[in-house]
Amino acid sequence: MSQLSFFSAESVPPAVADLTGILAAPGQIAVAGHGGEPAARLSVVVDRLWRAEALAELIAEAGLQVEIARTDEDTPLVRTAMDTRLVAMAREWTRGAVKTVPPRWLPGPRELRAWTLASGRPDSDRYLLGLDPHAPDTHSPLASAMMRVGIAPTLIGTRGTHPALRISGRRRLSRLVENVGEPPEGAEALAHWPRI
Repeated sequence: MSQLSFFSAESVPPAVADLTGILAAPGQIAVAGHGGEPAARLSVVVDRLWRAEALAELIAEAGLQVEIARTDEDTPLVRTAMDTRLVAMAREWTRGAVKTVPPRWLPGPRELRAWTLASGRPDSDRYLLGLDPHAPDTHSPLASAMMRVGIAPTLIGTRGTHPALRISGRRRLSRLVENVGEPPEGAEALAHWPRI
């Protein structure tokens, strides 16, 4: 039985801001008018249903309505309903129509959990947090944000379709594992979850 870390995602109360971890991954946010006032929708396409289900749970815990759908390519898509509470996040994370990283953003435990759920995967004895291939200007700022929380990554794959932050070394992996908490239920989630 592993002891729950004080810093892990399970020890932090849910908040809408947790979902910025989805934007660190290949998530998108869009603002539109909604009954006279602006509202925003957060969405992310993932490669596996367990990711979609776990992200939907995280979004619901933050108090937002969520649905799981399928893209035209039949891959899982998780998205919130249009919500005014997401407008501030959309403004912080976009410049015009381009996704950007807010200068002072730091990934806390729940943000790291959301990022791991959306695009984390093992790579031999290392771990990869997937980045948005359509937002290359976010890659270096996200690497810097990770360094500021004590998990110094290596930026890889920036010229390909699967850019990621690679986390290696026992201390860095331990810090990531400590922050993201326990994996969702199921063998597939466990196989994709970070471990030391």
